[in-house]
Amino acid sequence: MYIFWLLHSYLYANNMMKFYILLIIGYFSCCFHDKVVSVPSPIPYKSVFNFGDSLSDTGNFLASGAIQFPVIGKLPYGVTFFRKATGRCSDGRLIIDFIAEAYGLPLLPPYLNLSNGQNIKQGVNFAVAGATALDADFFIQRGIGKALWTRDSLNVQLGWFRKLKPSLCTTKQDCDNYFKNSLFMVGEIGGNDYNYAAVFGGNVSQLLDNVPVVVEAITNATRALIEEGAVELVVPGNFPVGCSAVYLTLFRSPNKGDYDENGCLNAFNGFAMYHNEQLQLALRNLRHKYTQARIIYADYYGAAQRFYRAPGHYGFRRTLRACCGGGGPFNFNNSARCGHVGSNACPDPSKYPNWDGIHLTEASYRHIARGLVNGPFSRPPLKSSPFIIP
Repeated sequence: MYIFWLLHSYLYANNMMKFYILLIIGYFSCCFHDKVVSVPSPIPYKSVFNFGDSLSDTGNFLASGAIQFPVIGKLPYGVTFFRKATGRCSDGRLIIDFIAEAYGLPLLPPYLNLSNGQNIKQGVNFAVAGATALDADFFIQRGIGKALWTRDSLNVQLGWFRKLKPSLCTTKQDCDNYFKNSLFMVGEIGGNDYNYAAVFGGNVSQLLDNVPVVVEAITNATRALIEEGAVELVVPGNFPVGCSAVYLTLFRSPNKGDYDENGCLNAFNGFAMYHNEQLQLALRNLRHKYTQARIIYADYYGAAQRFYRAPGHYGFRRTLRACCGGGGPFNFNNSARCGHVGSNACPDPSKYPNWDGIHLTEASYRHIARGLVNGPFSRPPLKSSPFIIP
């Protein structure tokens, strides 16, 4: 009897051990996939529509043919995730890509690459690299029209959306039912309006003069989308541009007082914060007028500033140097920019916040997207996502 009891105890213990091993294996196989279901909840957004510039363009600039042989159309752009160039101004995925994945949606197809009969019910990307919030005439009248990469401004992108809208819904009721489950990303946009002026010798005081008209253009676009039926909209602010390799190179100063404790330019970060403050004030006014809409401010500045204050926490080692460039203190050389002859890409972009001096790496965009989807950098917060961003 004792032997039978001993055998029973052994088999029970052995089976329990197998059970726990299977449980552990199941846990790890689940938790390390690219996308993980966190809770069995319905997908809150059934489509995403994106407007903006190179921070979220997934191929429109390439498709537009604005430049015959743009460097973003070849490696090392796209090297990290896609293993090929896709028209994204980074080594891999962008914030908009991670947001789509977090809500269980496919990566957004660029508007200019849509084919006849293509299913667009889950969203479309209208963003174009180099795009501005203001129309091209604003820059042409000020003698800097030659600097423009594209004339596909925010207004042009809105025109594309209106043209596409009848393919998404027809009657007002149909559109209301469809757009109540859609997320609209209005930017980031406006950064290029300042970049073009800065490259042509504009100082901070001159850039400040443009803030009211840039903010008004973003606000008008947000208003127009609400009137087209948008209910949930995200409007991002500007990044801490004083930490970008391009600004650190073009506006390098011998005066240590011009830099903060992280090595970023005080004046340009202060300018970005001013733009963001004015944008938030304008969005507050919009909320009072359009109470049926949820207008969310995305704090790109705060989400990115973490990389310069505590880089090691996010796996970064070289915070102010670009991963891909043609040399110099910040690895940004205007005559040998990333992808051009004389430039090289670092072996591990995940160790750098900055990709090419202007745009960020996939690693940076991943952390920013987490901060938007999970908080605390979306105000008010986005709806809970059924997937986590690993």
